[in-house]
Amino acid sequence: MSWIMIVQLLIVLGALWVGSRYGSLALGAISGIGLAILVFCFGMKPGTPPTDVIYIIIAAVTCAGIMQASGGMDWLIQLAEKMLRKHPDRITFLAPLTTFFLTVLVGTGHVVYTLMPIICDIALKKGIRPERPCGVASIASQVGITCSPIAAAVVAFVSISNANGFDITIPQVLMITIPACICGLMAAAAASYKRGLDLDKDPVFQAKIADPEQRAYIYGNTATTLDRDIPQSAKNSVFIFLGALLMVVFFAIFLPKLTYLHVKMNQVIQIIMITAAALMIIFCKASPKKAVAGPVWQSGMVAVVAIYGIAWMADTYFGNYMPQIQDMLDDIVTKYPWSIALVFFAVSVLINSQGAVVVAMLPLAYKLGISGVVLLGVLPSVYGYFFIPNYPSDIATVNFDRSGTTVIGKYLLNHSFMMPGLICVTVSTIVAYLLTLLIF
Repeated sequence: MSWIMIVQLLIVLGALWVGSRYGSLALGAISGIGLAILVFCFGMKPGTPPTDVIYIIIAAVTCAGIMQASGGMDWLIQLAEKMLRKHPDRITFLAPLTTFFLTVLVGTGHVVYTLMPIICDIALKKGIRPERPCGVASIASQVGITCSPIAAAVVAFVSISNANGFDITIPQVLMITIPACICGLMAAAAASYKRGLDLDKDPVFQAKIADPEQRAYIYGNTATTLDRDIPQSAKNSVFIFLGALLMVVFFAIFLPKLTYLHVKMNQVIQIIMITAAALMIIFCKASPKKAVAGPVWQSGMVAVVAIYGIAWMADTYFGNYMPQIQDMLDDIVTKYPWSIALVFFAVSVLINSQGAVVVAMLPLAYKLGISGVVLLGVLPSVYGYFFIPNYPSDIATVNFDRSGTTVIGKYLLNHSFMMPGLICVTVSTIVAYLLTLLIF
C-alpha cells in the first residue's frame, strides 16, 4: 500500500468523520469535498453516483411522506399504542417489535418518534425501568431498515447483487433478514428484561421523585395518541400504501415471467410509489406542502444527499485502487469471507446510513470475490451507528425518557444502546448467515 494511497484513504475517512460531526446534510455535502480533492488534486477518475438507488428512495419517501401528511401514520401509531397499553407488563418485548414493524412498513426509522414517549410513559406507569424497553426499541427502529421492501439498503442490495450475477429478489432478502432480525431483537430484549435497578430500588430515581416538582414532571403528563380522532381518509391512505407494498412484492416475484413488460424492478418500485402518492393526494386529502414539511420526507431527502456524496466518493477511491485492494485482502476474504461483516459494521459506525454502507461497500465486496450468499447472510451487520450515540433516534429517546434512566454515559460509549445494539446485530448476523447457508 503506497503512501499516496494511504493519504487518499485518510482524506476519505476524514471527510466521513467531519461529516458525521456535523450530521444531517453535512455528511453528504462534506463527502463532496473529499471527492473534489480526490478528483481535482490527485487526478483520480470519478466513480459513478448511485442514481438508481437515489430515485427509488425519492419515490418511496415521497409516498411515505404523503401518507404521513394524510394522517395515516397517526393511525398506525395509535394502533401500536393500543396494543402496547393492553399488555404493559410485556413492554420490553412488545416495544421493539412495534418500532421494528413500523420501520419495515414505511422504510425509515424516523417514524417512531411519536411512539417513543408512549413507550416511556407505559413503562413508568407500570413501574418498569424505561431504559429497558426504550433502549432496545430505538435499536429496533433502525434494525427494521434491512427488512423493509422499500428501504434503500434492501433495494440497493438487490440492484447491486443482480448487476454482479447474484440473482436475488426483494422477497428472498426479506425471507432472510426478517426472521434473523426478530431473533436478534428478542435476544436483546431478553438481555434488557432485568437490566439495571428496578425503579423502586434505584436510589438516583428515588432521589429525583422525592422532589415534588421532579415527580410531577416524571409522572404528571401522559403521552398518548388515543384521544385523537382519525378520519377515514387517513385510514384509506394506509390501505393504499399497503396495496403499493403488495404490488412491489408481486412484481419482485413475477416480473421475469411478465415478458410483455419492458421495465426493470427499480423502475417498477418508482412507478408504484409515485402512483400511490398521487392516489393519496387525490382521494385521501393529503397536502403535498404538509408532506414536504414532515419528518419522514425530510429525513428521506437527507438520506438521499448522504448516499449521493458518500457512495460517489467511496466508489471513486475503491474504483481507482481495486487491484491493490484485491491483492491486500485476497487471503482474508478467501479464508474468512464472513469477515466482510466487520468491515460493513465499522463503515456504518462512521457514516450513519445503512443504505450508504450497502451502496458504497457492496460493489467492493463483490469485486473481492465474496459470494452473494455470504453477503446476504451478513446484511444485518450494516447497522453499526448505534456504537457512537449521535443518531437522532437515540438522542430523541434519551430526551423522551423523563425518568433519566436512558442515558448517554459519561464516557460516551457506556450508553443505553450499546448492549442491546451489539447483541441484536451479532445475533441477527449469525442467524441470517446460517439461514442463507441452509436456504441457498
